[in-house]
Amino acid sequence: MQERSEEQIISRLFELENSGQAEQRAELTGERFIALIQDPDTGIGYVLQHGLDETEGAEVPPGTEFYDYPTWEEARLAFRQLLAEARRAGELVEEDSTEGIGDSETAGAEVRDRYSASDEDPLTAGDDRQDVVAEDEDSEPAL
Repeated sequence: MQERSEEQIISRLFELENSGQAEQRAELTGERFIALIQDPDTGIGYVLQHGLDETEGAEVPPGTEFYDYPTWEEARLAFRQLLAEARRAGELVEEDSTEGIGDSETAGAEVRDRYSASDEDPLTAGDDRQDVVAEDEDSEPAL
C-alpha cells in the first residue's frame, strides 16, 4: 500500500470526523477539538487536534496536528491522556462534542430543503408557482 502524505492523512481524518466516524470527540477552549478516529480502510488509530474550520474545507485550520498509533488500544490510551490533561488544565469545554461537525465540505452537492429557495436562486427566480395542496379523492372538481 502506498504511503499517504501528511496532507492526505489530515484530509482523510477530517472526512471521517465530519461524517460522524470519530469514536470520541471533545471540545477544548479556544474553539479547539480533539478526536479519536480509526481509519476503517487501514485500521490505524489517530488522535486529531484542530481548530474550528472557518474556510469550509478550503484550508486546514491553524494548529492542526495528528498522532498515529500502530494499535487501536494505544490510540485510545493517548486520547484519554490528552483528555485528562485538558481537564486538569481547565481547557475541556465539552467531552462529547458535536460542535462544528460537518462544517467542512468533503464532497458532494450542497443539500437544500424545499424551504431554502430564495430570490437570489437562479433556478427559482421569477417562478410564481405556489405549492398546491392535493384535493381529497372524494371531493368534486371545481367548475
